[in-house]
Formats: sequence, structure tokens, C-alpha cells
Amino acid sequence: MINVEVPVRVFKDGKFVDNLTINDFQVFENGIPQKIDAVYLVKNRTIERSEERKRFVPQTSRTFFLFFEISEYFQKLGEAIEYFVNNVILPGDNLFVITPRKMYKLKQKALTMTAAKEELENQFKRILRKDAAIGNSEYRSTLKEIGSLASTLSKSIETGNVDPAERQEITGRKLDSYESEQYEAMNLDEQLVLYASLLDRLEILRTVEQMILLDFAKFLKYKDGQKHVFLFYQKEYIPQIEPRVLNQFIGLYEDRPDIAQIVAGLFDFYKRDISFDVDRVKQVYADSSVSIHFLIISEIPRAVFGVRMQEHSEDIYNAFRQMAEATGGFIESSSNPAFSFQRALQASESYYLLYYSPKNYKQDEKFKEIEVQVKDKNYKIIHRLGYIAN
Repeated sequence: MINVEVPVRVFKDGKFVDNLTINDFQVFENGIPQKIDAVYLVKNRTIERSEERKRFVPQTSRTFFLFFEISEYFQKLGEAIEYFVNNVILPGDNLFVITPRKMYKLKQKALTMTAAKEELENQFKRILRKDAAIGNSEYRSTLKEIGSLASTLSKSIETGNVDPAERQEITGRKLDSYESEQYEAMNLDEQLVLYASLLDRLEILRTVEQMILLDFAKFLKYKDGQKHVFLFYQKEYIPQIEPRVLNQFIGLYEDRPDIAQIVAGLFDFYKRDISFDVDRVKQVYADSSVSIHFLIISEIPRAVFGVRMQEHSEDIYNAFRQMAEATGGFIESSSNPAFSFQRALQASESYYLLYYSPKNYKQDEKFKEIEVQVKDKNYKIIHRLGYIAN
């Protein structure tokens, strides 16, 4: 016999519902009703109310994992750090910070020292600022090269068309530019070949390895207490040659099948597929009983003459969105990460812990889907998708 723990959050009109009892809940595993053995109402680390048909000892300690998938540090991230340090983390909590360079673990004694919070806040900001600059330097330089080449190629093919000043007047936006003099001496076909190779390099830099995701889920599963992962993800905008310009290249090099093949490959690059098994990743993270909160940092892309700043996050966005949903986490998109972080923290601080023993349990390594309902009520209910019977 095993006991399954299910953290559950119930909302009505955006507010947490805190007056539910054990008789209000229903739990189904693979569609089969289960008997609920206990329900605990928890706020932060405190059990505020309990109803038990069988006694349990809930682990309400908290471990926070703050992931920063960012290419640069900016002020609003600093405000998010300030809020977390001054209003959320407490002595006894665990904290892991994952930057573009490495993982850091907060020492337990850090929060018990005099003036520790101010020092922690300052150190946190210094680390994130430095690691964002160093850890993604190759990514940023590759993007800059791609932008410069895209701009050079567009200018060379659009000579005689609408000039930048007129384009700016049409769009109503101030136009930016890339330094491109270093490429202007190259032949068009050489520029295209280099552009394609830079896109390939960028693809390698941004690849998310499935094995790394699965290993991290395994690491999380064996951590005690309640585990909260907050993933700050900065939207990616890739400077691309506009499709109409690529079509002009096809016409210009119709007698060069090698160039036509490169251009066709560029069109294929603009269509992205998810590079790993999302269903598998969803299941292992739901099994680890962790809440993943996906915080997307949106921003207005640069406006560059002859270049399309194309959002290029849809594959990763879709994967992490599904992971958040499978773990009972939240998804927020905002240009202000401090605001979205605060909303996610406040929404996650209160929850119910439900316990049940599955009927006819078999250790068959299969994924068991969990569904929690509140009887006769139309509430928004958030919980993990299920667990693996192993």
C-alpha cells in the first residue's frame, strides 16, 4: 500500500477558497473514485486546519528553485529579487538559484545573520548580473552577427526600394540598425552561406536537452517538503531576413541550385518543432510533486530596416507551458517580471494537501492520472497531473 499526496489549489474569481472540508473533495485515479484519507489546509509552512480519517505527517518545508533563462539583466529582475528576499523567503527555507552559468545553493545560516537580507539581496543581484553577461555572451554575439548579416542581405537586395527614412515614417516606429560594414565586402552567396551557418550555431546554443530535464525531475522528486520552481524565461527574438527578400534571392540565383537549397533551408528554420518528448517530461515532473511556475518575460522587439524580429520561443514556450500545467503551477506573461513573480508567489502560498491510498495499486511503472473535483461547485482547481507507479 502507498499513500499519494496531492497539493491542490482552489480558486473562485481569482481568490483562494479556504473553507473547503474533506467532504467537499472528490479524487479520481484513472477515472476510478478514491477514498480521501486526510485533507490539510496549508498557508506557507503552517497547517491551519486538518481533517483526518488516517493520520499523516505532512512535510510543509519549502524549497525554492529560481531559474533565470535570460540573455541580459535589467531593473525589473532586480525588483523581483527584492520582493522575494524581503517578503517571501524565511529562515528554514531552502533556495537554489540557477543562472545561465551555474547553480547556487543558499546556506541555511545566511538568513539568521544580522542584516542578512540586505546582503543576500545585493549578492543575488550581483551574481545574476554577472552570470547573465558571461553565461550568454556567445548567444548574444551570435544574435548580433545574424542581425548584421540579415540587415546587409536585405539592403543589398532592396537597393532602390523604400529607403529607411520612408519606412520609418510608414511604420511610425524609430528604426534601429546593426553594424554591417564587415560583411559588405563579401559576395551575396558568401553572405547567405555564413548566415545559414550562424543560424545553425544558434540552434546548438539554444537546444534544450531532454536528458537534462529528466535528471532534474529525478533530483526534485527526492527533495522533502513542498518544492516550487519559478522559471523566468526571456522571449527570444531572432533577426531574420524577410520572406519576400528570400524569395528575391531564389529568383536571383535560380541557376545556382546550391544557393536555392540554402534559401529553402532558411524557410525550414523559421518553422520550429519541439525537440523532445513533452508527454514524457510532463509525466516525470508531475511524478516529482513539484510546482513549476512559468514566468515569460515579454518585450517589444527592435525595429530594424529590412529585418523581421521574429519571436522564436514557440517550441520551448509550448513545452514549459505544458510542464507548468502538469504540475499544478502557474503561467504568467508580462514585460514586468517583478509583477508576474509576485502574483505567482501569492497564488501558490495557500493550498490543500490531499492524501489517498490507491485502490488495487500495482507497481507497474505506468503513469496514473489524478483528477480532483469539488462537489457541486464551479471552481478553478489546480493540481498535479498524476504519478508514476514505481
